[in-house]
Amino acid sequence: MTTDIENLFKDKVLGHPAGLFVLFFTEMWERFSFYGMRVLLVNFLTFSIIGDNPGWGWSAENAGALFGTYAMLLYITPIVGGIVADKLTGYRWAVIIGAIIMTLGHASMAVETEFSLYFGLGLLVVGTGFFKPNITSIISEMYKKNPEKKDGAYTIFYMGVNAGAFFGMMLCGYLAEKIGWSYGFGLAGIFMLLGTLQFAFSGNLFGNIGKKPTKTHEIEDTVDGDDHLAKVDEDEVEEKPNPFTLVDKVLIIICSIVGLGYAINDPMSKIAGIDMFSAFKVGALEGQYVAVLIALVLFLVLVIGRIFRYSAIVRDRMIAFIIFAFFTVFFWLSFEQGASSLVLFARDNVDRVLTGNSAMTFNIFNAILTIVPLCIITYVLYDLWKKTYSKIPYSNIVLVICFLFMWAIVGWMLVREFTSDVSEITVSWFSILNSFFIIVFASFFSKWWESKYNPSAAAKYALGLIIMAIGFGLLAFGAYGIEAGVKVSMVWLILAYLFHTLGELCLSPVGLSYVSKLVPARMIALMFGMWYLAIAIGNKLAAVVGGQIENITKEYSLSTFFLIFTIVPVVAGLLILVLNPLLKKLMHGVR
Repeated sequence: MTTDIENLFKDKVLGHPAGLFVLFFTEMWERFSFYGMRVLLVNFLTFSIIGDNPGWGWSAENAGALFGTYAMLLYITPIVGGIVADKLTGYRWAVIIGAIIMTLGHASMAVETEFSLYFGLGLLVVGTGFFKPNITSIISEMYKKNPEKKDGAYTIFYMGVNAGAFFGMMLCGYLAEKIGWSYGFGLAGIFMLLGTLQFAFSGNLFGNIGKKPTKTHEIEDTVDGDDHLAKVDEDEVEEKPNPFTLVDKVLIIICSIVGLGYAINDPMSKIAGIDMFSAFKVGALEGQYVAVLIALVLFLVLVIGRIFRYSAIVRDRMIAFIIFAFFTVFFWLSFEQGASSLVLFARDNVDRVLTGNSAMTFNIFNAILTIVPLCIITYVLYDLWKKTYSKIPYSNIVLVICFLFMWAIVGWMLVREFTSDVSEITVSWFSILNSFFIIVFASFFSKWWESKYNPSAAAKYALGLIIMAIGFGLLAFGAYGIEAGVKVSMVWLILAYLFHTLGELCLSPVGLSYVSKLVPARMIALMFGMWYLAIAIGNKLAAVVGGQIENITKEYSLSTFFLIFTIVPVVAGLLILVLNPLLKKLMHGVR
């Protein structure tokens, strides 16, 4: 009997099933919308309320508090969304539900009222919870009989992630800053809607893949011999069950309530003056921070208690995993300044105005930077059209509409810039450099990790933290001694993004791979949750500390602000390098 997976592999695009590229474009439009909105939010909230394109005039501290909560929740709701998809909806319907909710969220934000902003952000958080974990689950299911092709498939898929981020930040940012904020938020919503339609119309291509599992399908998979999910690797340590006790469950509930309460209370107390944790205040320390510290102690009691109920080898490996998760917080604390303080730095402290030959040189470079990748992705669409039009015509038609629309915006943007005497680079343009550098350098790092010179996990972490810190060190040097009103060269910010991306390529892909390597199979879901919790905490801290850029600059200097994100990652990187022998011992042979 021919299976859905075998049918998928009959129609190939660039050596992979056409369905992969349907998911590629679905993720691309979602990332277009997500990053297009993300690069605008803090800029819009803090932009002056007076002028041709007024913002809301918030302080950086208040904007950081709101954005940090939004970013934090984005890494927590996917845990719930994955469970709902497994139990109720299946992956494909979860993706469609999430995409529809996110479309409504973008539409709400385009209205630009305070209620519509909060409501829109809430919808985006919920929608991401459905969308984010389940589209990658469809890929995993597609390749379960072709595991040797899975690495290549994920590489292609994440190119879609970066392409979406690249064009979303460029085009939404350009429209928002040059025409009006509503146009930027609205464009993000339009492409989210079109991406939802092209995925919804592609159902015939996938058959039963991604639908809610039934008992029949589970039996068929086992008969076909594809029961690898139930198998234990030969070198995996057998482990007795460790069910959650009543005390464990109570601690989880308390920590979850306090954590969620803090995420909501932090912006609410700063923006609206409503503090749910005021009763916990101790001296000068705010009540919400006292509650978080108590919750952190309880969480450590929970984790340590569970870990020490395992056998020695499993316990050691999980301790190693928790050490990696701990240092992950410090990486994202600094790296995610790209969504808050670096946006404000680019807007207020970087010389972005070009004239004459400088303007022409930049416009030519920007045109090449935009048109070349768009041509490559358009060719992929052409190949997909040829292979799948007879099966999913409406999905292909929607994709063509997307690309015609995007080419029109790109053409209009480039003509507008080339015919202008003075070019003012948008704030959002600098944010696209991260995606650009990832595309340029990702293959180099991939080959490095596969060579005989592949560093240890701790060495990769140390490299990631220290290389990223160099980027902030360059900003601190470039901003040293400048007086109020004086702007620095954009070269410093471009170099900073280069080093931040190189650091990300060292550290970011390593973490998730070590979850599966260090944690027994039946505990992976729980530990993935802990991993995303670490990233969520890093994102929240990044926005909270980044929101202090105005206060620290006023009290000390802009250079001092960037030195914080230079010194902290360097110390963390050196510390994990010192811990390398201990980590190797705890990992018991895992590389």
